[in-house]
Amino acid sequence: MSTRSPWAWIPSLYFAQGLPYVVVMSLSVVLYKNLGISNTDIALYTSWLYLPWVLKPLWSPLAELFGTKRSWIAVLQFFVGAALAGVALTIPTDKFFQLSLAVLWLMAFASASHDIAADGFYMLALPQHSQAAFVGVRSTFYRLANITGQGALVYLAGELTERTGSAVTAWSAVFWGLAGLFAVLAALHAFVLPRPAADVPGPGRAAARGLVADFFAVFASFFRKPGILVILGFLLLYRFPEAQLLKLASPFLLDPVEQGGLGLSTKEVGIAYGTVGLIALTLGGLCGGWVISRVGLKKALWPLVAAMHVPNVAFLLLAMTHPTSLAVISAALAVEQFGYGLGFTAYLMYMIHVADGPQKTAHYAICTGFMALGMMIPGMWSGWLQDAIGYVPFFVWVLVATVPSLVMTALIRVPEGFGKKTEDAP
Repeated sequence: MSTRSPWAWIPSLYFAQGLPYVVVMSLSVVLYKNLGISNTDIALYTSWLYLPWVLKPLWSPLAELFGTKRSWIAVLQFFVGAALAGVALTIPTDKFFQLSLAVLWLMAFASASHDIAADGFYMLALPQHSQAAFVGVRSTFYRLANITGQGALVYLAGELTERTGSAVTAWSAVFWGLAGLFAVLAALHAFVLPRPAADVPGPGRAAARGLVADFFAVFASFFRKPGILVILGFLLLYRFPEAQLLKLASPFLLDPVEQGGLGLSTKEVGIAYGTVGLIALTLGGLCGGWVISRVGLKKALWPLVAAMHVPNVAFLLLAMTHPTSLAVISAALAVEQFGYGLGFTAYLMYMIHVADGPQKTAHYAICTGFMALGMMIPGMWSGWLQDAIGYVPFFVWVLVATVPSLVMTALIRVPEGFGKKTEDAP
C-alpha cells in the first residue's frame, strides 16, 4: 500500500525510536550500578555511548545512497532486537561489563542510524500539513518510550530482583523481553509501514562522489555562519552542569546512605526518577514551548535558563538531608526535572534559529551532533569526580558549573520576536 493511516504506524515507530536511546543512555546506568560497577566506570564508559549521536550527521548520507528508508527501518529494528538479546546473553558472563558495552556500542550506532531513517521516512510518507499535525504524536510516543525505559523497566528489574534474589537473572530477563518486543516491532513495521512513491532506492556508489562533495559543502557553510565560535560554545556548554548531573542521578539515588546516597531500591528509582521525574520533564518542555510562543525566545531566554539551573540545588539538599520519604524525594526530582524541561526548550529553539536557512535540515543535524558532544565529554569525568570528592561537594560543583553556561548565554544573539506566535499564525 502506498498510503495507510498515520495512526497505524507513527506511534509505534517513534516508540521504537525512543526505546533504544533510553536503554543505552539511562537503563544501562542502572544496570551497571545494580551489578556493582563503580560510578567512575559507569560515567566514563556509558558517556562514550553518546558518540554515535555525535557522529550521526557524518554518515547520514548513507541512508540517501543505498536502499529505501522503509528497508533501513526494518533492518535496523531487527538489528536492535538482536543486540538486546546479545546484552541479555552477556550479563551472566564473567566479562559482562566489557561484552555488554561492546554490544551496546553496536546498538547505539544502529539506534542513531534508525533515527535518520525514521525521520526521513516520516517526511516522505506524509504531506506537509500531516507532518505538522502529527509532530505532537511523535514526541508523545517518544516520551512514552523514555518513561517505559527509565520507569517501567527499571521497576520491573527491581521487582524481579526481589523475587529471584539475583540482579543478574532479573536484568537478563528484562533484556530478553526487550529483544522480543523489538522483534515484534520490526515484524509489525515490515507490514504496516506505507510504501510512499517518494521512498525510492538511492543511486548507490555511482552518485557517492557528488553527494559527498555536496555534504562537505553543507558542512563548510555551517562553519561559515556569523559568530560560529559563540554558537559552538553555547551548544557545547549550555548543558555543562546537567551533563555531569544526569550521569550520577541514578547512582546517587541507589547508593546506600553510608556512601552519601539515598539508599532507594531499584523499584523506587523507577517510580521517583523514571516515572514522576520524566512526567515532570515532559510537562516542563510543554510549558517552555508555550512560554516561547507567547513572548519569543529573546524575552524568555534568561527566565528559562534560571529555571534550568536553579532547581539543581534540589540534589544538593537531598544529599545533605537524606530524606527517607519517597514522596519528598519524588517531589524534589519533579521540581528539578520540570525546570530542566523548561530550560531545554530554549536550547532547542536556539538550534532552530542557528539552522535557519536554505540548508536547515542538514544544519540542524550538525547542531544535534554538537549537542550530543556537549553531553558526552563532561559526563565522562563526572563519575571520577564524584568518587574522588563525594556527593555533597559534587553537587556543589554542579552549581558552580553553571557559570560557563551563563557566560555563553550572555554572548549569544537572538532576533527580537523569534519563536513568538504571530496573530495570523494558525
